[in-house]
Amino acid sequence: MITLYGSMHSRANRCAWMLKELGIDFHHEPTNFLDGSTHSPEFLQINPNGRIPALEDQGFTLFESLAINLYLAKKAGGELAPQNLQEDAFMMQWTIWAITEIEKPLLLASANNLLFAPESRNVEEFNLAVKKLSRPWDVLNNHLENKEYILGDRFTAADLNVAAVMTLVPTANIDISAWPNMQAWLHKCLERPAADDWKHVNFTIPRPDSHLGMLAMFV
Repeated sequence: MITLYGSMHSRANRCAWMLKELGIDFHHEPTNFLDGSTHSPEFLQINPNGRIPALEDQGFTLFESLAINLYLAKKAGGELAPQNLQEDAFMMQWTIWAITEIEKPLLLASANNLLFAPESRNVEEFNLAVKKLSRPWDVLNNHLENKEYILGDRFTAADLNVAAVMTLVPTANIDISAWPNMQAWLHKCLERPAADDWKHVNFTIPRPDSHLGMLAMFV
């Protein structure tokens, strides 16, 4: 049986979403980054980076949430998986796009709306993060013109991976009505029954004490 390591308050909920979409039974090991268990000798054998999530599949181990999702989709086949080389390339393209273009500013916005304690939140940082998101969101909004989903008319791993990163939009309480195609698409994705785990994320993290600490967290 597949084992998924990581608290559902972490990026592990992205992988749980994929596993549930695919109807794959799995064992959940709720390894928690807040209590130091990601740096135990046992866990470092699974992911030497000391981060979650990680996945173990009959002796095969893999880390990085969105890479795990692409692996699972291809292993299972079906509608979520690429049907040809071009679809495979597009799924990889949009997955990397989500990580490089939108994840970091979304994390900064989320930290200053929910994850940092109220007295540690910074409105200027929140506004800067949202401003930085406008250009990539223009790209996605334009791409979704006359499309139901990223690859066309079916929900795929590309949609799941990008939408999984964008669960931070409601967490950060960002108004995305200026991007109506993207807004409608995200609503469809996040209301899928298998996508439920992200809705229960609720915790705080300490704000770094220095500017360099903030850079280390978000750059």
